Amino acid sequence: MPKLEHINLVVEEIDPTLKLLSSAFPEWRLRGEGNDEWYGMPRRWVHFGDDETYVTLNDFGEGKQRDLKSSQPGLAHVGFEVASVDLIVSRLEKAGFEPRVWGSDHPHRRNVYYLDGAGLEFEFIEYFSEKPEERNLYV
Repeated sequence: MPKLEHINLVVEEIDPTLKLLSSAFPEWRLRGEGNDEWYGMPRRWVHFGDDETYVTLNDFGEGKQRDLKSSQPGLAHVGFEVASVDLIVSRLEKAGFEPRVWGSDHPHRRNVYYLDGAGLEFEFIEYFSEKPEERNLYV
């Protein structure tokens, strides 16, 4: 069965995104980092996660992140399934982050969205059912 191993994001600045992710997931660690060139452009990169899953952040992007209120193509958000939305909210609140928006009421899940301070949005979702037909119910 396929499994998402990592996502690779080009960001204006690594630190705001790294702060949000490290606050949400204190059990994750900086797996690796470095400086090199990508098609002639210098870049700093980090891999942040655990032994199974990680996020790559690259700081050599030019221009602004996609405006989330627009219909521009590009990344809308990255979603993480978590055991407790309340725990994530508490961790992020302590780090100075406020929810951007809460997901709509749903009988089998609860979710919240945060901005990282650099224009990227992250969703944290908690499921209350193991049944796919309930977890994936679109009401």
